[in-house]
Amino acid sequence: MKVLITGTSQGIGKAIAELFLKKGHTVVGIDRQKTSIEHSSYTHFVCDVRDTDNLPDVKDVNILINNAGTQNEADIDVNLKALIYITEKYGIQERIRSVLNIGSASAHTGSEFPEYCASKGGVLSYTKNVAMRVAKYGATCNSLDPGGVLTPLNECVMNDPQLWKQIMDETPLKRWATPEEIAQWAYFLSVTNTFCTGQNILVDGGESINYHFVWKE
Repeated sequence: MKVLITGTSQGIGKAIAELFLKKGHTVVGIDRQKTSIEHSSYTHFVCDVRDTDNLPDVKDVNILINNAGTQNEADIDVNLKALIYITEKYGIQERIRSVLNIGSASAHTGSEFPEYCASKGGVLSYTKNVAMRVAKYGATCNSLDPGGVLTPLNECVMNDPQLWKQIMDETPLKRWATPEEIAQWAYFLSVTNTFCTGQNILVDGGESINYHFVWKE
């Protein structure tokens, strides 16, 4: 199948692209940076997802994965507005099989930067809207909402022992996900899955269920 993925230069997007290539799919990547992915079935376009006038002409996309995102830098423009534009341009058409939006656990908890939470919260609602509209094509649309993931964007806390300990104290599994683990979820939701749609799948190592219940011993 033809798979279009945004944000493929590093982290989750790169891991997703590499997994789909390994599984034999044709992958098109869009990112404002170059990528180190080298594969005969991969095409990379250097473009900011906000630059609507210069987005590539990619026809007959079967799977669209909206992964490109930012944190504390034009969050609503990148994480929500651009995601909507990309989806309307490439995803709402009769050849589509699946649309997957990479959201965030913060959309469920509200515990992060205000605009970031708002942008990802919008993704949750938009996912349901798209699911209703692509259903006529027999397609699904869901969001995959990770908690902490070991990516370059998170190195500022990963490399701070004190902050890292505090974070691990909040995470029942005592670790963060690897990009490859999130990629496996992305593949399942967009290829293996054919019936779950309009859902927001939270994958956070149990962080959101840790409510600090305190009681007398």
